[in-house]
Amino acid sequence: MTVVAFDFDGTLSDSEMTVLLGERCGVADDMAEITEASMNDEIDYAESLRKRAALLEGLPAEDAQAAFEKVELREGAADLIAELNEAGVTTAILTGGFERGVATALEREGVSVDHIVSNRLPMNEAEDELTGDVTGSLIEGTKDTALENLASDVDASLEDCVAIGDGANDLPMLEVAGLAIGFEPKPAVEPHCDVVVTSMSEAREELIADDVLAAN
Repeated sequence: MTVVAFDFDGTLSDSEMTVLLGERCGVADDMAEITEASMNDEIDYAESLRKRAALLEGLPAEDAQAAFEKVELREGAADLIAELNEAGVTTAILTGGFERGVATALEREGVSVDHIVSNRLPMNEAEDELTGDVTGSLIEGTKDTALENLASDVDASLEDCVAIGDGANDLPMLEVAGLAIGFEPKPAVEPHCDVVVTSMSEAREELIADDVLAAN
């Protein structure tokens, strides 16, 4: 059994969910600054995520959904996921981003993955707005644990897992996977990647080279 685990923001998508949300309440620049520091491993990821979520306190639900509607898969991502699914490969998205944004982007392209591990932004139901909190297993938890759990669930070894990511919070899964593919990785991440790609077509070529996919 082979598992291919993707990061989402910056990898499967060139959108950054927290920035899109931040644009709705005038804090996009602050969001981008915190995100960049986190992806370059300058501040702790959990701390950065909580800081970004706190900036969203009071954002109306309709504005949050409008932001999630702007989340898109990058060119070739849907086709690659569909090809992996057709080949019987277990596909997963392991992201510190938010489940609603991931789901919206996948649904738009009519594609799905076998497993999604993500975070959530709780709503104040009475006020119909974001609370400023964030919940989920990938706040304090790390992607190596998520990948290990997934591999165990589908009876695969970590050596048979492929991890594809770009930022510092992807390092744990990149370091334990049998094949670590950096997608335009940040400077702190690139040394830990087996290969580096800049497009989904290049990622597909690497998966062919590693016998995950068959060449057409």
